[in-house]
Amino acid sequence: MNTKILLPSETVSFILLGRDTETKHPLFAARVPAGFPSPAEEHIEDRISLSSYLNGHPDATFYVQLEGDSMIDYNLLEGDLLVVDRSLHVRSGDIVLANVNSEYTVKKLEITETGVRLLPGNKKYNPVEITEDLEFLVWGVVRGVARRIRQ
Repeated sequence: MNTKILLPSETVSFILLGRDTETKHPLFAARVPAGFPSPAEEHIEDRISLSSYLNGHPDATFYVQLEGDSMIDYNLLEGDLLVVDRSLHVRSGDIVLANVNSEYTVKKLEITETGVRLLPGNKKYNPVEITEDLEFLVWGVVRGVARRIRQ
């Protein structure tokens, strides 16, 4: 099978990342299994912005909000903001934002010698076999996730 995985060149207007307005927050040197470190200056290793941490390529990165429960076994939950990078080379095993017959979906990409499949992260959904009769584009690779714990 000669299924091609294409990254379209046109601009996507989902939720674009801002680069110049990001506040940098303290990054503490100690990893914290539970609790919170003392916010004393001597414990601060650096200052980071979450946008720059999650966003490797600002001009090729955008957010999408996940809907549904098909990715829960990959720890991606409804309402999560997914950071999608269109500049990354697509590999088997990546979680991708794909377009199949004009419908967007987030799934794990599996590329084998026999074909391409999109794998859900929930046993109640079936994999999507990518066949030559389907329109199929990978819009980007999910680089990270942002989730609110408390409203």
